[in-house]
Amino acid sequence: MVKKIDHLGIAVKSIKDARRFYEDVLGLICEREEVVEAQKVRTAFFTVGNIHIELLEPTSDDSPIARFLSKHGEGFHHIAYRTDDIEGELEAARKHGCRLINETPIEGAGGKQVAFLHPKSTFGVLTEFCKKDISEEV
Repeated sequence: MVKKIDHLGIAVKSIKDARRFYEDVLGLICEREEVVEAQKVRTAFFTVGNIHIELLEPTSDDSPIARFLSKHGEGFHHIAYRTDDIEGELEAARKHGCRLINETPIEGAGGKQVAFLHPKSTFGVLTEFCKKDISEEV
């Protein structure tokens, strides 16, 4: 069962440029930046209440985020739901006819395991399940 919304992903061409808006206009603090080599992406995280905003910048022209930016431009990319059982969520989604992008969890930012559902089976919204790293606090 999903526990909460973990984060919202925002695709950007430049984290450096986007940070100015999030920090100067919204007054948020960037908690960390991280490169996730397996996803060919640089991330930056901000927190609003108990939800994180994840900025996503491609580190390669062939990354999924680069492809997204070329098709859609900058903006909302995905919603991530926190769960303690990604495999169970994937199985339930599969049984209900959802198209899985990831058949099994993969490494995501912050040491999390993540898996995505295709937006064609989730009413146009790229949906992520994520499981916190064991060392991460609630």
